Amino acid sequence: MNGATNNKVLTLDTLNPNVVKMEYAVRGPIVARAGEIEKELKEGVPKQFTKVVKANIGDCHATGQKPLTFLRQVLAMVTYPELLNSRDFPEDTKNRARRLLEGCRGGSIGSYSDSPGIAVIRQDIAQYISDRDGVPSASDDVYLCAGASAGIKSVLTMLLTGKGGTDKAGIMIPVPQYPLYSATLAEYDAYPIRYYLNEENHWSLDVSELKRSINEAKPNCRPKAIVIINPGNPTGQVLTRENIQSIIKFAKEEKLFILADEVYQHNIYADGSQFFSFKKVLKEMGDEYSSMELASFMSASKGFMGECGYRGGYSEIINLDPAVRLQYNKSISANLCPPVSGQAVIDCIVNPPKPGEPSYELFLKEKTKVLDLLLQKAKLVTKTFNSIEGIKCNEVQGAMYAFPQIFLPPRAIEEAKKQNKTPDSFYCFQLLEETGICTVPGSGFGEKEGTYHFRTTILPPIEELEAVLQKFKEFHIRFLQKYQ
Repeated sequence: MNGATNNKVLTLDTLNPNVVKMEYAVRGPIVARAGEIEKELKEGVPKQFTKVVKANIGDCHATGQKPLTFLRQVLAMVTYPELLNSRDFPEDTKNRARRLLEGCRGGSIGSYSDSPGIAVIRQDIAQYISDRDGVPSASDDVYLCAGASAGIKSVLTMLLTGKGGTDKAGIMIPVPQYPLYSATLAEYDAYPIRYYLNEENHWSLDVSELKRSINEAKPNCRPKAIVIINPGNPTGQVLTRENIQSIIKFAKEEKLFILADEVYQHNIYADGSQFFSFKKVLKEMGDEYSSMELASFMSASKGFMGECGYRGGYSEIINLDPAVRLQYNKSISANLCPPVSGQAVIDCIVNPPKPGEPSYELFLKEKTKVLDLLLQKAKLVTKTFNSIEGIKCNEVQGAMYAFPQIFLPPRAIEEAKKQNKTPDSFYCFQLLEETGICTVPGSGFGEKEGTYHFRTTILPPIEELEAVLQKFKEFHIRFLQKYQ
């Protein structure tokens, strides 16, 4: 190390080791290389392609999805209230904007809200959940957050033990899983209890596997909670009601707090698949289960809205011990409040135009178009991947991703090891360099040893997606020929 480095308070030797340990694959080294390639293309460096297709992250608007008119009209008026005087906005959008502004201190979204969020928005969310599930919801159980990620991290914080060694908090997370969970557990120095989804059965969740994973982990930690992602990310599966019931029974038996990541609840595509919230199922299972602790999460970033940049989300946390809820309310107050514009987006989602209101027809048309196109793309992606030699892909039942398994020749695996890369990272880097298609290797989400995958979104416009899949197919055939 040079002298300048030695004078630093923070070096790699003194940096919090948990930060060094953290990894977040969807914005990892392949994505960094994709950014470099974009710069090279702008500078005129010759490539075999003209643009980078970022299929690494579920960013709907970045791939061309148009914002919903109703959402943006309400947001425009709450941001610039002078627009309430304009004749260009329907009366129902003005009513929504006025109501939201009345809920803000000083009538401005530039003011702080209460730490759990604006009262009228929490009430609207509780009504939305009640209508969705047929089960009452209380606004005091609802917390607005800066995207679902912030809500998830705040609940995980409560579950930590503050101790090391075998007293560390153990959190059960699926494999494959959205890297938020593995990264956060590394950051918090918690113990990840990894349970494997059953790829051979549409990425279902087997209770026998849950029992195996928790029993193996018990000597190393104190199991505190189980995370379930439904619909699945990166796997795109939708859990059946029976599967959810068996998970709840397992959590009860093991005395685990349930964290239900349900941000893709609007994204259901497969025939016969249906979204059931964990809360609905839990409450309908009777008194033995209805008092279990559960936190469920929803986001403005996915669904048919795709408003990622506003960082809007909410959690509903039920059956907390009253003394614990006081402590949780205290802990979130340290962040003052979630973004108020993000809160406004969530309100538009849970309180959309109703039949007979001026905005209803256009809203329904735009929402239906987005979801219909996603359904078409889910079927197209599944069919195309399964038509290619050396690839197997479970049906994309929901969410916004496919997670195909790739069967790599031994020579490719050997070459990856020589380059100190996982085989699927080696594959994804080659895919990026030759085609401009940016995906995420399965190793970034976790996968069974000896299997290789990648995650890709289904978000690009359908014409572009067809071209991308054709380009991918040609690359894959070349790759197999090269390393056979």
